[in-house]
Amino acid sequence: MSIPVVDFSAYGLNEKAATDEQLRALSKELKKALTEVGFVFLKNTGIAEEEVSRVMDTSKTFFLLPDDLKRPFSRKSFENNPNHGWAPLETERLNPRRCGDLKEAFNAASLNPDIKWPSCDAVKGFQEIQTSFFLRCKELSLRVLRVMALSLGLDPDVFLSAHRLIGTDENGTTLRSLYYPPVNSEKAKEGQLRCGEHSDYGTITLLFQNSDGLQVRRRSGEFICAPTIPGAVLINVADLMQRWTSDQFVSVLHRVLLPPVGDCSTRQSLAFFVQPDDEALITCCDGSNKYPPVSAGAYLIERFNDSYGRN
Repeated sequence: MSIPVVDFSAYGLNEKAATDEQLRALSKELKKALTEVGFVFLKNTGIAEEEVSRVMDTSKTFFLLPDDLKRPFSRKSFENNPNHGWAPLETERLNPRRCGDLKEAFNAASLNPDIKWPSCDAVKGFQEIQTSFFLRCKELSLRVLRVMALSLGLDPDVFLSAHRLIGTDENGTTLRSLYYPPVNSEKAKEGQLRCGEHSDYGTITLLFQNSDGLQVRRRSGEFICAPTIPGAVLINVADLMQRWTSDQFVSVLHRVLLPPVGDCSTRQSLAFFVQPDDEALITCCDGSNKYPPVSAGAYLIERFNDSYGRN
């Protein structure tokens, strides 16, 4: 089964509101995709390719700086938000059983005015560009969450009420700029990937990518390639949403493979990881006890410990 493509123009960012009929149609399409596949492409969301390219361009400029210039912005350098900042090559293992992932990342995890951002001449406008895109992704995410709630016959604000603090240090939502440098596949460590098999942690993820390489696991267990569709955003269900909906929406394993031997191309993507507020208690919305209650913040920290090591 391939990943479905849904036209989101009726409720995209260029529209103030959608009619009840349009929302019903969207919710039906999203429910089918997210219960059967766990991934869906949304087209006509109101986020233009030019916006995505702008963020990728400024991110790449940062990643190509010498490590000495990036190190002051390292992840865990910021007391008010330890997830904010740069993660160097091989420091993260999204599949803890594999070697470190062959990627770099910059996490825009806080819009606190006191947080530190790269600001040298080489990356002018970095903070403004990242922040602007973060807010665009936030608005789109809230619209998607509303449609997802409607698709299950729930109050349309049931998910939104737990996402009121996005952008603050009381919510773990993060815009990750990801850079996969050229790889000599023959020299990679045994079992090493650009990004190991994993499921995402929060409620949903918005992914923008500029090249192929991502693979998604089907219910049958086999991995299929997720194509690059210009102008579309790839949405997937994450772990807390699966718990919240008692497995109605499914959080699916995915990975990024090494390029073929002889392929020296780079890869970039932008992932907007949507998290509930840290203090939000996630319980099964159908009233069942399929999963025990868990606070969103505690769950996120536990998953970070798996990915970065328990120091």
